[in-house]
Amino acid sequence: MKRRALDSLLLWKNDPERKPMILRGARQVGKTWLMKEFGRTAYEDFVTFNFDEEEELKSVFEGNKNPTRIIELLSLIAGKKIYPGKTLILLDEIQECPAALGALKYFREKANEYHVVAAGSLLGTLLAQPKSYPVGKVNLLDIYPLTFDEFLEATDPTLYAYYETIVKGQPIEEIFHLRLTDAYKNYLIIGGMPECVASWIKYRDPARISRIQRELIEIYENDFSKHNGKVNAGRLLMVFRSIVSQLAKPNEKFMYGAVREGGRARDFEEAIEWLVSAGMLNRVYNVSKAEYPLSAFDRTDQFKLFVFDTGLLKHMAGLDDGALLLKSDYQLKGPLTENYVLQQFRGLFSVEPHYFAGKNGEIDFLLQSGCEIVPVEVKGGEDKSAPSFKRYIAEHHPNAAIRLSMRGYRKDGEITNLPLYLAGKIKDFL
Repeated sequence: MKRRALDSLLLWKNDPERKPMILRGARQVGKTWLMKEFGRTAYEDFVTFNFDEEEELKSVFEGNKNPTRIIELLSLIAGKKIYPGKTLILLDEIQECPAALGALKYFREKANEYHVVAAGSLLGTLLAQPKSYPVGKVNLLDIYPLTFDEFLEATDPTLYAYYETIVKGQPIEEIFHLRLTDAYKNYLIIGGMPECVASWIKYRDPARISRIQRELIEIYENDFSKHNGKVNAGRLLMVFRSIVSQLAKPNEKFMYGAVREGGRARDFEEAIEWLVSAGMLNRVYNVSKAEYPLSAFDRTDQFKLFVFDTGLLKHMAGLDDGALLLKSDYQLKGPLTENYVLQQFRGLFSVEPHYFAGKNGEIDFLLQSGCEIVPVEVKGGEDKSAPSFKRYIAEHHPNAAIRLSMRGYRKDGEITNLPLYLAGKIKDFL
């Protein structure tokens, strides 16, 4: 499966200001595969060192701060010479060896001719603590589950070839609109976890997908107790398991009291920060004003939490696949669709999406594109009645206003309607 992150890694390889690279992302999103594929396709050779599997590796880094000596020892362990710029050094599960994380600083300062990529589970929680990694001495790349376009390229290359040709102003033929809509519905069920997508390609069996999703959720919940540091594991579990009911509420805003009766911010703030840093949840802040720059107007006490993969949210909610494929309306349709849209938006813009809830209603997402603020309305069906969206447009006169829905690509006055399957291409239509 082709991952867009490979393009980012190639840019990193050729950057004269390159630093050691750290890949961040939730467990099982494909970081290890990505590193090895990058080594296989972009270098003459690569060597992999896994701190979870090889305990004795830690002594190499704990006893040495000289990168030249570290390279000598790693060469002996790998049984082959490591050449600068030709051999890619992969350090996997690096969170198990803080000394190796710290050693990246010395590679940057004294041996930057060696190309080093590191990755690990729950690295985000470690990197959120300033003293635990070499600030300013590494490059960071966030790895997410497959986006819809990556999923489409993997599962239906012919349809993906058409998808790639869609540009602003060009009509989308009905036959392709229907096929892309079907692919979108499949993506809601399968999601972007690499194991789920690979299973779908091989077996086309929804029961297998459901089983993998259940196992993944069990792995994540087990991680809460093993790698939580000072954060209470029970509270992590309570927050994580409350997400479905939080999103089922009419305004979807996260409420501490919905996690536990009488719950307050001080009870669950640390758990939320941990889950967001670990890449398990995506947080979207409300803003007090829909103006540039959005982050200046963050209402940090008002936010929504979404699951990092829509397929996993579907499974956590106990939604039947048939409902997603056949029913025009079902409980959680709106939040599931918003979860999907947010998943496609991740990493597209330098500023994370926000939402706007004012006295005149709510705007699902606000995007900051350059100096422009773009309102986005998300509809799970073909309904185009959006009084608060139209009121917002009348008051703010944005240069672009996007509605994502099941309808085809068209202009409705000041609103551009994009099919949901084009959410990841939204930048091309602004």
